[in-house]
Amino acid sequence: MNTSIDAYSLERLTSSLTEQGLPAFRARQIIRWVYERGTLSYGEMTDLPLSLRKSLAHQMPFAPPRIIDRQISRDGARKYVLAFSDNAEVETVAIPSRTKTAEGTPEHLTVCFSTQVGCPMACSFCATGTEGLTRSLLPGEMVQQLLTVQRDMNMRVSHAVAMGQGEPFLNYDNLVAALEIINEPLGIGARHITVSTCGILAGIDHFAHLSQQYTLALSLHSAIQEKRNQLMPRCSTVPLPRLKQALKEYARVSGRRPSVEYLMIGGVNDGTTDLEALSSFCSGLFVHINLLPMNNIEESPFRPSPQKTMKTWKQVLEQRGWETTIRSSRGSDIDGACGQLKNKLQGLKTN
Repeated sequence: MNTSIDAYSLERLTSSLTEQGLPAFRARQIIRWVYERGTLSYGEMTDLPLSLRKSLAHQMPFAPPRIIDRQISRDGARKYVLAFSDNAEVETVAIPSRTKTAEGTPEHLTVCFSTQVGCPMACSFCATGTEGLTRSLLPGEMVQQLLTVQRDMNMRVSHAVAMGQGEPFLNYDNLVAALEIINEPLGIGARHITVSTCGILAGIDHFAHLSQQYTLALSLHSAIQEKRNQLMPRCSTVPLPRLKQALKEYARVSGRRPSVEYLMIGGVNDGTTDLEALSSFCSGLFVHINLLPMNNIEESPFRPSPQKTMKTWKQVLEQRGWETTIRSSRGSDIDGACGQLKNKLQGLKTN
């Protein structure tokens, strides 16, 4: 059975080629062509023997995603619906920075990429969770999301965040293989690559021991166990003290500061008791706290916290010693913001 080049990490490709009696350096050549230069054809790989190019085209065909839909927000963010060769669809969001170069172009371009088709975590505030899980993505399918954005926007991606559809640490091996490609040869610095998790303990532990300086973000959303269990039912098996210990161990082993993501939902997790619980959870931790505005989701009973409440939380948390950011919402008018990713095309196709 032929397997798309998207399934191959550098390690797996090297193994496959050496088993065929080919030199190991050919694997790095191929990976550089695919991901550094963005080629979509073996015919362009002119430093490979013609016989090898023909063989690769048969063994490991290209299967780049198709852009099924593209929406552009008033704030410049773009949301893509991408379809892979099996017609599985994911959403990818491109976020150009508001700061500009002297030429008037964005200084940075961040891509929020998906790691799974759908998501098994069923978080009550997240549109993706209503879809369930279809399958996990291959390494190249994650990387191709960034390359698709680069080609479409004619601009280099500078930052990558695994905060799209799916729980990254439930696709750990493919994720790490993708991150290695995104880091090099794609050339995005490890400190500009962030992975967000709901709290998969084994994933956090393995991630801490990677040599690369990737950033970890924990989706916490409540530091009250019962409330977090209700908001994030698939995380109910993870006690908050154990999660806190995992973050502490992550910082100790990796020497890196994780961030804590907290989605503020009006009347649900934004009260005084919630603030004190968050402070207690973060006590003794070297973390950066991101307060996220709740975005509107169809058929969701949840509403955003008032800006005044968010500013009060930021002030209190900073007074207590934690660097705290109120993250701006980008792409909410095209359902491309945090918690809004859900493929709407299925409904459109039947009309």
